[in-house]
Amino acid sequence: MAKDTQVEMLTGPELLQKVKELEDHSKEEKAKACGYYTLTKSGNSRVNMMKFMNALIEAEGIQLDGSQNGNGRGGRNASFRITVQSNGNLLIGSAYTKQMNLKPGDEFEISLGRKHIRLKQLSANGEMLTDEDE
Repeated sequence: MAKDTQVEMLTGPELLQKVKELEDHSKEEKAKACGYYTLTKSGNSRVNMMKFMNALIEAEGIQLDGSQNGNGRGGRNASFRITVQSNGNLLIGSAYTKQMNLKPGDEFEISLGRKHIRLKQLSANGEMLTDEDE
């Protein structure tokens, strides 16, 4: 095949349709035709079969990981792990704040343990919330 430009990776119904059109081709040829390849420095193409197969599974609507939040929709699930950033800050992502129904301006008291950091949510007047308040 002549040097070609990278094809956009197909997903969803477009991916399924293209695979059906190429039913008499090999898996590698299908993956490449659907855009699941990269070009090496030497100009050769390297097919990414794992990405292709995962895209096919997702396009078929199959959930291998299961749904943790029970709403049946895909997307990332919070891992309950964060990493210290290069500037020394801890950033708690929106997946956590959405799951806890937090709003901009909510305040917390930070208490440091020997091996943990605990955040205690404060009410609007600065008092700690109890389980009954939440």
